[in-house]
Formats: sequence, C-alpha cells, structure tokens
Amino acid sequence: MAPPQPKTRGIRIAIDRGGTFTDCVGTLNGTSIVIKLLSEDPANYADAPLEAIRRVMSHFLQRDIPRGEALDTADIESIRMGTTVATNALLERKGEKIAMVVTKGFKDCLVIGNQSRPKIFDLAIRKPDVLYEEVVEVEERVTLEDYAEDPERRVTRVDVKVGTEGAQTAEVVMGLSGEAVRVLRRPEREAIRESLRGVYERGIRSVAVCLMHGYTFPDHEKMVGEVAREIGFEHISLSHELMPMIKLVSRATSVCADAYLTPAIRKYVDGFQRGFKGGLGSQSVGREKGERGARCEFMQSDGGLVDVEKFTGLKAILSGPAGGVVGYAITSYDEKTRIPVIGFDMGGTSTDVSRYGEGRYDHTFETTTAGVTIQSPQLDINTVAAGGGSMLFFRNGLFVVGPESAGAHPGPACYRKGGPATVTDANLFLGRLLPEFFPKIFGKNEDEGLDPEASRKVLQELTDQINKETGKNMAIDEVAYGFLTVANEAMTRPIRSITEAKGHDSSKHRLATFGGAGGQHAVAIAESLGIKQILIHRYSSVLSAYGMALADVVDERQEPDSTVWKDEGEVVEGLKKKMEALKEKSRQALRDQGFEDDEIVFEEYLNMRYRGTESALMIIKPSKEEAEKLYGGNDWAFGSGFVKHHRYEFGFTLDERDIIVDDVRVRGIGRSFQYEEKSVDEQLKVVERREASAEKKHSQAKVYFEAGRVDTPIYKLSDLKVGSVVNGPAMLADGTQTIVVTPKSTALVLETHVIIESKSDGDKDKSSDASGHREVDPIMLSIFGHRFMAIAEQMGRALQKTSVSTNVKERLDFSCAIFDSTGGLVANAPHLPVHLGSMSTCVRTQAKIWEGKLKRGDVIISNHPSYGGTHLPDVTLLMPAFDEAGENILFYAASRAHHADIGGITAGSMPPHSRELWQEGASIKSEKLVTEGKFNEKRVVELFYKEPAQYPGCSGTRTLADNINDLRAQVSANQKGISLIETLIEEYGEPSVQFYMTAIQNNAELQVRNLLKGVSERFSGKDLSAVDYMDDGSPIRLRITIDADKGEALFDFTGTGPQVYGNINAPEAISYSAIIYALRCMISEDIPLNQGCLKPITVKIPPKSLLSPSDDAAVVGGNVLTSQRITDVIFKAFQACAASQGDCNNLTFGFGGNLTGQTEVKGFGYYETIAGGSGAGPTWEGTDGVHVHMTNTRITDSEIFERRYPVLLREFSIRKGSGGKGQHRGGDGVVRDIELRIPLQVSILSERRVYRPYGMAGGEDAECGLNLWVRKVKKASWERSLKALQGGAVEEGEEEWEERCINLGGKNSAPMEKGDRVIICTPGGGGGITRHRQPRSVIVTKTSNASPKTLKFFVSPSKINQRSSFCFV
Repeated sequence: MAPPQPKTRGIRIAIDRGGTFTDCVGTLNGTSIVIKLLSEDPANYADAPLEAIRRVMSHFLQRDIPRGEALDTADIESIRMGTTVATNALLERKGEKIAMVVTKGFKDCLVIGNQSRPKIFDLAIRKPDVLYEEVVEVEERVTLEDYAEDPERRVTRVDVKVGTEGAQTAEVVMGLSGEAVRVLRRPEREAIRESLRGVYERGIRSVAVCLMHGYTFPDHEKMVGEVAREIGFEHISLSHELMPMIKLVSRATSVCADAYLTPAIRKYVDGFQRGFKGGLGSQSVGREKGERGARCEFMQSDGGLVDVEKFTGLKAILSGPAGGVVGYAITSYDEKTRIPVIGFDMGGTSTDVSRYGEGRYDHTFETTTAGVTIQSPQLDINTVAAGGGSMLFFRNGLFVVGPESAGAHPGPACYRKGGPATVTDANLFLGRLLPEFFPKIFGKNEDEGLDPEASRKVLQELTDQINKETGKNMAIDEVAYGFLTVANEAMTRPIRSITEAKGHDSSKHRLATFGGAGGQHAVAIAESLGIKQILIHRYSSVLSAYGMALADVVDERQEPDSTVWKDEGEVVEGLKKKMEALKEKSRQALRDQGFEDDEIVFEEYLNMRYRGTESALMIIKPSKEEAEKLYGGNDWAFGSGFVKHHRYEFGFTLDERDIIVDDVRVRGIGRSFQYEEKSVDEQLKVVERREASAEKKHSQAKVYFEAGRVDTPIYKLSDLKVGSVVNGPAMLADGTQTIVVTPKSTALVLETHVIIESKSDGDKDKSSDASGHREVDPIMLSIFGHRFMAIAEQMGRALQKTSVSTNVKERLDFSCAIFDSTGGLVANAPHLPVHLGSMSTCVRTQAKIWEGKLKRGDVIISNHPSYGGTHLPDVTLLMPAFDEAGENILFYAASRAHHADIGGITAGSMPPHSRELWQEGASIKSEKLVTEGKFNEKRVVELFYKEPAQYPGCSGTRTLADNINDLRAQVSANQKGISLIETLIEEYGEPSVQFYMTAIQNNAELQVRNLLKGVSERFSGKDLSAVDYMDDGSPIRLRITIDADKGEALFDFTGTGPQVYGNINAPEAISYSAIIYALRCMISEDIPLNQGCLKPITVKIPPKSLLSPSDDAAVVGGNVLTSQRITDVIFKAFQACAASQGDCNNLTFGFGGNLTGQTEVKGFGYYETIAGGSGAGPTWEGTDGVHVHMTNTRITDSEIFERRYPVLLREFSIRKGSGGKGQHRGGDGVVRDIELRIPLQVSILSERRVYRPYGMAGGEDAECGLNLWVRKVKKASWERSLKALQGGAVEEGEEEWEERCINLGGKNSAPMEKGDRVIICTPGGGGGITRHRQPRSVIVTKTSNASPKTLKFFVSPSKINQRSSFCFV
C-alpha cells in the first residue's frame, strides 16, 4: 500500500446529508466555504452531496463544472460524509428483502422481543414490525456447560478450542469467551443448503444469521455463511462477526438491521462513486497505475470514520448526529480545564442531546432506533420529539408540544403550505426568528420568505380555544411564549437523563448548541439546568458537517471473554495477549487505509461486571498520568478502575463478589487532521472585551420575552469583531442561524464561538397576585406535569441503575412514584400498572401510622397486604420530604420492587398452593428500615432470612445478598426523588409546588369526569355490568353506575365470590390499581396519572370476598392473576375490547434454603412472567406474544437465561392460532419449553387454564393456556411386575423408560429431575367482531423434512398447529 499523499494535495470536503438539508464545508489552503441545500430537489439535481461537491469545486477552481460531468478526484484530498440513508431506510422500512437464519425453536424471537409493550396504556398495542421476510430454522444447538448461579462455582476446563479441527467432533469445547460450550446437535450442511436455496429462488439475496450462543461458538454460523455464499447470496451478515456479545434478541435484531440496510448503503455508495473520475477510497488512493482517486470516508454511529468500502448498515444509524457530537466535542472541550459539555442539537422534527466529558466520548452498546434495538458501539445520543416543526396543541387543560411534527411538507404554517401551528411559528410570531435572515424558498415560485401572518392566524386559533376552555383571557403572545416554555421543559428531560441520572451535575457543564433552531432556545434550556455558559460555534448551523472534517478514522475490534479478574498473574497475561492480538488486527486495517504506525493510537477496554449481575461497564485502560496518580503506576489496573467507576455510576460496590470480564475491546484510531484553533478557554484568557457600538446595530424589532414585548437590537454576526460584548436583550443573526440573547444574559464574540453568559431569574411562578390569590396557569400546569413525571422517571432510572438482581435491573419489575403529604399519588412513572393505585394505599396507611414520628433520612418498609401491599414479594419503601424547617412533611417518595425470593415454602416465593400468608415468605407490616440515614442491615436479615424460616416447611430468603442490595437501591431511588423535589421547591418555591401538586390532581380528576359523562351518553344512562370467572369458578361481578351530571361513578363488586382457601385473594388496593389503569387506558390521551383519577370514583367491595380478604389470607396470586381478571371485567363492562390473556404465567424454579431443623443448603431462586396474546378491539387486532394490562415486565434474554441458570431453553415461539378469530383477530400466546439440567423444584402459578379469554362483539374466544411436565418414567411391563411379585430381582438392563406428558394444571409445584421439561403454553387474546380473518404469518422454513417434534408423544403432528380443545401448541 502506497503512503497517503501530502496533506496539501487538494480540497477537503465534509458533508452531512440530513433529512431536510444537506450541509457542506469545503476547505482549501486555509479558506472555507459553506454550502447548504435541500437534500431532495429532483428538478435540479439527482444527489445532494454530489451537487454540493460540484459547487465547492466550482468555487475553488473558479470555473463552472456542468452537472453530470464526472468530478476529477485529482483536485480533491478527501471527502468525509455523514448520511441519513440508513436511518431513513429503517424509518420508512425501505431496506433490502432479507431472510433470518436462527436456531430451531427461536423463529419468533424478534416478534416476542423482550415481551414488553412500548406504551403501557395503549389497548391497541403496536410493536415495531420485524425486518425480515422469511425465517429459516436450523436444527443445531449448543449451550453453556456451567451456570453463573451455581453456589459451588464449578468451572469446566476444556482443552479443545472452538474453530480447531478437534472442535468438529468434541462434545464440549472452549468457546471464544473462555466458557465451556456443550455441542448438543450439529447442523446438516445439505439441509441448510436446501432451505437457503428455496429462499434464494423466492428472490431474496440478503441473509442474516444468528444462532444461539454464536457469540462464543461461531462454527455453526460460519457453516451457514459458507453455504449461503456457495448459493450466491449477495450479502451475508453473521452475528459473531458484527457484534460478538451475549443476548440473542439484541444480536439477532442487529444482524437483521445490517442485512437489511447494508445493501441499501452499498447501492447509494456505488451511485455516489460513479460521479467521480478516478474513484474513491483508500484502494483508489494507493493505485499505482491510472488515475488516482481521493480518500472517502463515512461517519459511523460511534463517532469514527471508516473507509467507503467498509461502511455498513449496522454502524450507519447515527451517522449524521455523530458528526455533530464530534464537532462540538473537538471545538468546545478544553483538555486543560476539562469542563464537560452538553450537546444540544435542535432540528426540525427532533432534538438530539449528548454529553462529552473526561476527554472521551460516551458510548452505549444497546440503543433503539425506529423500534429496532441495535447492539453495536454508538455515541450516547438521546432524542426527544421536540423540534422546530413540532406541532402545538391544547389538550385536557394542558399545553402540549409534539410528538407530532409538521415535517418538511406541509411544514410550519409560516412555510406557506397551509401547515399547522408549530414551535417555529411561535418563535416567528414572538420576533425570535428573523424572516430577513431566513432563505427565501417558500411560496408557489419558491422565492418568498416566511409568512408571519400565517403564524399569527394559527396561534390566534389556539388562543381562542384556550380562552374558551379555561375562561381566561390570554393574549396570543402569552400563549406562544407558553408553548415555547413547555417545549423547553420537554427538551430538558433527556438532558437530565444523561447527566443527573448518571451522577453528573448538569450545572457544572457548558451547553454547546447547534442545529437550525438551537440558538433560539439555548438560554432558556441553560437556565432550566442551572448552566451558566452557552457555546455557539461559528459553524453551529452546519456543525455536523464540520465535525466530519475533524473526526478520526476508527477501527473497532471486540472478542467475548469470561475470565474472573485477578490483578496479576496468568489472568492479566492472558488478557494482554488477547488485547495485543486485537490491536494488531486493528493496526493492519488502518495501515490498509493509508495510515502510518505513528498516526495510529489505541483505546483499550475491558467490559466488566460483578458476578451475578448483568450490568457490565466498559472500562478504559488508564492513561500513564491516571495510572501514576491513582493506581501506583499500574496501567493495567482495570479491576481498581472498575470498582471506582462502579461506585461513581451506581453509588455502591460489591466487594464480596468476583469481577467478571465479559469482553475485550480495542478502538484503533487513525489520526488524520489536527484541530489547530485555540480552545474557548485559551481565547477567554486573552480576549479584550468591549461593548458593541451602537452603529453596529443592523436593525431593531419588538421581541417577546417573559416581561412582554421589548425593543430589541439586531446584530449581524459578521459585523461584530472579536471581543464584542452584546448585552441582552439582543438578536444575533447570519444567513444560517438566529441567536436569542435574553434580557439578563450577555453575549461575547470570540474567534470561533459566541459565548452567552446566562443568569437565572430564581422563582419562576407568577400565578398569584399581590393578595396571594392564586389561579391555575395552564402553562405552569403543563410544566409541573413534566417536572413531577421527570422526578418519578429519574427515581426509576436510579433504582434500575443501583439494583443488583435480574428481577429489578433486567426485567424492570418495579415502580417509583411521588405522593402528597396524605399519601395521594402525584406522579407515577410508566412502570407497572398493578402498582398504580395500590402504592397510594400503602403510603396513606404508613403516613397515618408514623404521623409525627418521622425525621429527615428515615425510610419505612412494608409489604403486608393489609397495609397497602399487593403480594409479599413486592416490597415498598417510602421516604418523607420535609419543609425547610424539617417540621412538616410535604411529599413522600416511594419505590416498590419485586424481590425474586423472600422465603416461604417454594423457591421464588410464588407458591402455587399457599393457603396461609406465612407460607409466602417474609411479611412486614411497618418497620423503620433507615433511621436518619442509617441502614439497619441486621433487621433486614431478621425480617427476610430468620423470621420466615420459623414457620413449618418454610425457608428464609434464598437470595439475601440480592435482597439487601436491592433494598439499598430502593433507598437510593427514594433519596433521588427527595433531592429532586427539594430542587423543585428551591426553584419555584414551596407554595407554588404545593399549589400545582393539587392542580395536577384536579386536572386528572376533570378528565375522568369527562370520560364518565361520555360513557353515560354512549350507553344512554344505563348501568354497565359484567362478570367473569377465576379458574376455580369464583365469580368477579361488577356493576358500574354513572352519575352523568356530576361525572361520577360507583364501581360495585357485590356478587363477587368469597375469600378462597388458596392464594388468588386480592387485597383491596389491587382493585383500585385495576380501576385507575382501565380509566387511563380509555381516556386514550396522555394525561397526568395521579390520585385525581380516582376522586370521581366510589368503590364498593363486599367484605370477606376474595377482593377483600382477611389479614392472614394467602394473596400471592391475587396480584398477578386476579388483578388481570378484574381488569378484564372492567373492560368487558365498558365494552372497550376483548379479553387479553388475563394472566402473568408465573414460573419459578430453584433449590436450597434454611428450612427449620435442616442443614442450610445454598441455592438460588428464579422467577419470570411469560407473555401471551392481547385482545382485539373495535378497530384493531390483538398483538402476539406481549405482556398485557397489569404487568409489563421483560423476559430474560435466552442466552443470559442459559448462562445464569442450569436450564436449556428448547423453544420460545408464538403459539399460532391461539388467539380468538374474528374480523379483528386476537393476539396469539407463546410456547416456552424449558429443559432442566439438574434437579430443581419448579412451580407454576397461572390462570385462564379453564375459562377462555372472551371475544368482543361476536368475536371468538381465545384458547386457554396449558402447563405440561414432560418426564421420563419407567415403562410398565406385566412380565417385570409379575417377576417382582414372585420375589425375583429385576436386572437394570431389563428396565425400560418412556417419556410422558403430564398436565400440571393451572397451579402446581413439582420436584423435577435432570432432563425433565416444563412447557408453558400461554393463552391468546379474544377476537373482535364476527367476520373471519386468516391469522397473520411469515414464512417459516425448517432445515429437515421431519414432522414437528413438539409434544408428538400425545398429539399427532398434524394437530400441533391446529386448534384443539385439549392442547394447542
């Protein structure tokens, strides 16, 4: 490879092709030109980047280059480009037709995903469509030999390594991760060939391959890839090559995205390259004969450039936004002062926010874009649907901004296309956007400017609506400004999530704003976050393109690992060896792109976690300076670095646990262009400040600020010299951006930036008059709605982040909320619906018990059903927030988390046959867990471990360490809530916060009253009634009587069955949760969810019924089963939709414990809930394989499931046809087939195994669920029986075994042996309306002609995929 040409060779071009505009920065010999043009303009040019390059070359070469003429690369040094081609293809679903190849049993892994629904209050559940056209199932299987929860910590040592000749026949091999892999079945090459040939013949040319545990055992994936290449597939994506990380679903989604997008990328790149003479890319530069090309690199999602020939779809998703992050990171961060920077990129339809600190980019390894979860290194960029084109609404008494966008067509009203009111219109009307500085590209002839009158008209309509509905007399100015204020609040939420939620103080940052609309909102955003300095680069409107010019070329390499970290010895030497091998591969790849060794540097990482957790942290190798300062000169102190980072990120360490290395990663960086400008801090040291003179003023305008319209000077940026100081109010503008300087802010012009110094106003609430009389300001009401919800959301993030157990951290089985001083719900983050009303009951009860006895830092713990609990595993912690004097309680912050084990008669603490409460584990009525900040761990051990074991047949918790750590995490989450509430009070004042806490509850109350009035009218004032049954025959009856005049309703459960001698009894709090959830769903708009929803509701529950059980009644099933039936009954009464699966399918297994009188056995407990089908509605079909109604917990990923526990997941698929038929069919349930690899106690707690989920309006009922135990038993033989009766010995060889399938019923527990299987077939959802429709399906191809094997031993193969009254799989 020839060395790269000298740096002075030609024109440097950097391009960002966005959705609306394409920005281009061209540089030659120190001079630059900026080009901005429409990304789509087919009447004038075919490709915007090519057109931009043509214009740049014409400018620098000083001659017109005709369109269509091939551009001569001899004049170009480099082209760097970011593009939205991949993102748009994903959003619009316009990628390549692909087939997914997956292990048999997992054909529906991407349909089910993590089984949660995106929006918990949407009855019409909409999950993103899968990207593939067909699925090919390969009959192959491997699994991991050892399991992480093994209390003995056994590790299998294997000499045969994957990829070697010996691995082709060995039963157990060493995987790439260092884990022992057992090969259960090898694929048949010819069977694969036959299946893939059929796919090829149907016109598909791109395949995505993802097999179970392919990240560590890639041999089978390689075989599929070889066969696909032999057949002639044009693109083949193999998961182990793209991202060798554990998690089947994330890896499968990623490999599908790559196969789907890369062909589209290649088509675009090929077309782009045809526009040049001499070619593009490193190969063309190194060409020894013929015309030499130019370097051409594309920006990847991780912020690094890659040669055009290596640009792939998987790494192109954030190509454009990544350029902006690189741009502000390099231009706004100073290595000496190390002040972190927040990036704020506000565009037309959305706003991207990110953070750059500590001198390196923040990466994330799993993100969701357009509904597709990508597992690949990406810059940590958060997007909120609020941009210049976001539409404005007044709904339910609240100002609402977005998420709907006007887009480019019709665009905002001022674009002269009849568009709606948007953020841009509000800015224009208020004078914050200057038409004379905006391109004249509107109107019929595309030669007119923005239309302020059109903006005024749509805003007047909104103002009239608001005044009519509220009885107020607001001016258009107030309304427009109110919408901007609400938009700003919406945009600060994701900024808080990337700073405060991760332990960073946002006020210690600078705000770097860019994008077309950023300058109009930057000061307000900064003030809200407490940020004092705002940086606006001279190229801020094209900073993404500018960032491309500054970026480095990057080559990423990664391999899995499973080493237990040791600070020295063989472990470190082995990891160093693996690291060096990755570095050499990366070095060679960069050499191939023309880089010399002295231009290549490396970032070295180990992905590390504590044993028993799944929250790995990517730890970078310390620099020499850090090693000397922190680690005694040891630059391989990854272990100490991990502990330090874990404490900073999560607030705790687990010193007693091993540290596991999951991955070894190298980021090779080819240094290309150096940024030679002085940093902001260097310029601030030497700049000579002077106020801008009056003659520099370009014009003057009336601009609206908080105090009203103000005469505001307008300056052209080009007229202001370095050092010019402009005091607010003022407007700074050029042809690409408008910067608003508010009255109490000051702008300073530097060589590279404009710096705005911001000053906050303090108390922001102006809704009371001089007499103290206070009226609800709808703008402030909207803002407080955002702030209260943001507090609950941040509490949830803190709990997930600091927890340890899979149940909380991965499955997200928790809820967080804030409550008023009486225990009334103020805001509940959208976590689990079953906790909504019940947590309030708990907080109210505890508030009364502890009235006058609590101090700052106290935390109360409770889980007892009679004290507001739901079932015992759901443990609630609440913490009071006091006034400044510490005398009166203003709020409570509370968190409720499901603990995977709290003792009782079965592992997992979800016993199917419990009859008394004590059999279900630790029972806590009301205890002080933390006293003035001191955590009482001794009492936790007594409550969770010792006391439950005192009852006959019961054990204490089997996961005490997890219980303690998760309780600490709940305390941390509550403390976060208290801290944020105190910040809110400091910002707005206690009276305002208290006032709007009540106002937000009153707003929710009004919406429910309006709903009830509408329902009464729809049913002509008649009472609504419904009944449904638990599987034991217990009825749940409901009659709803609505007072249409008042908008009130009585929910009367008279006629419901009595308390049962079982565990489906549901504490009263659960009925309240079901009611508040159902009402919120039927309102079908985004309203605040709080105690106000229940104010118009009276609930009558018959005493001693199963909905109002005694203190000692078993209730573990009430929370997860009866709650679903109550919800079904409510929706049936309202005729809202067909029944969903009506179940949580609670499966637990484990072993061990400290039973009284027995030796303690170390073990574990596992708990999961399993998805089913959702019910159809009047206008929608049900959804397959999803959690419904009262729960929304995730399922453990299949590969992690097998790594952590001694099980083999044989199948996890959609149970075809189990949904009810109808014009709108019900969603199908799932089949989950688990084989045990050691003896375990297995329990199932489920419903809808007798009574089917009902259909709606004539739609058919769905299939019931079915729980099966497949076990080997001795085969009966009359000869052997006779011989035994006669006293003869039966020899071992004479015994015969057979496989039997046993119906477990809905609720059962069994000691299962190694090789036994438990198969859970979950119910579907009811159908809607009578007309029949065929079920949806995708083509599934099997790799053999054998009959389906699932349950072949009791249902004939032909019946397996048909409806059956006995069993449907």
